[in-house]
Amino acid sequence: MTRSSARPWPERDDTLNVTAPLAELDFDPARAAVRFGRLLRTAGVDADATRVHRFVEALEVLGPRSMADVYWAGRVVFCNAPDDFARYDATFAACFGVPVPLGALTPVQTAKPIEITLAFDSGDDSSDGETAPAPDNTVVVRFSAVETLRDKDFSAYTTEEFEEARRLMADLRLAGALRRSRRAVPARKGRLHMGRTLRGAMRSGGEVSRLRFTGRGERPRRVVLLCDVSGSMEAYARALLRFLHAAVVGHGRVEAFTIGTRLTRITRELRSRDPDAALAAASRAVVDWSGGTRLGSNIKEFNDVWGQRGMARGSVIVVLSDGWDRGDPAVLAHEMHRLQRLAHRVVWVNPLKATPGYAPLASGMAAALPFVDEFIEGHSLASLQELVKVVAG
Repeated sequence: MTRSSARPWPERDDTLNVTAPLAELDFDPARAAVRFGRLLRTAGVDADATRVHRFVEALEVLGPRSMADVYWAGRVVFCNAPDDFARYDATFAACFGVPVPLGALTPVQTAKPIEITLAFDSGDDSSDGETAPAPDNTVVVRFSAVETLRDKDFSAYTTEEFEEARRLMADLRLAGALRRSRRAVPARKGRLHMGRTLRGAMRSGGEVSRLRFTGRGERPRRVVLLCDVSGSMEAYARALLRFLHAAVVGHGRVEAFTIGTRLTRITRELRSRDPDAALAAASRAVVDWSGGTRLGSNIKEFNDVWGQRGMARGSVIVVLSDGWDRGDPAVLAHEMHRLQRLAHRVVWVNPLKATPGYAPLASGMAAALPFVDEFIEGHSLASLQELVKVVAG
């Protein structure tokens, strides 16, 4: 699977002809609709996920040939009242960088145009909090760099943002759900511990003043991470491997593997505290970067070599993959069934799940899904934080 290199919207150009063919602008309707809807909500227009989805469907049915077609399709979907027209036109011009089509102006717009101003919030509390009041016809949109990065798709990260994300991932602590261990620990009730009871009596002159008990303690379950590094996951593998490193060095019982054309254990390589050294060692160990995907054979190898040894038994298994598989779906379904019987829980993390209109139609994903306990997103820092909660049970 290859990712489209199309830009979600044309570059800002005030001289851009609104009637120019969209083919010349390299227009991506789905990505443009998501960004446009986010800005509309900020401007006060009712642009929920349902309306954004309808907007994408309208563009598909309409087959727009110019930005004017995009404008009118969105105006029909998003504008519910006359007050929405001014905000919609201002947001359209700010988002797509083109003037609104001729004849679209309304009396409300001509009387009181609206301007959208972006203000950066650095998160510094040292300021007195007083800002100059904005005019009535100005919508001020404030944003935080950390909050923006938290919800941003990994595939759109810059090099600087990856460095910042690595620092934020270091705060994540991945630990499995608690299970009862065989080790006895002091408890308020349970089995009488004769030795501790007698030692306490000797300290009080031989009088048994308090009975001592023991019970079974608790310990976190092992977590096993299987990260897809095939070509279809190239846009997300870099960020997910940083997450694997943070999980392995987080003092938890975590094992890390990569899956592609073969299964590779990289737990030892990721134990270095230096992130750059750990990822460099993992890169040398993994020889099938950006190759094909054979999920069924890889999970079979894990079940045969590692699962039967006890690594998967009672553990939380996390598969980080988009579900694209070149092998036989029946083999993948069989091995996932085996894995589910061995593991405490199976969690599948798919970065593509956050895509508007996504459905698990890929043969591998459809074959594995019946044997998955949790199916979640994995395209952003926020989704990885949700993964930590799911793994903890």
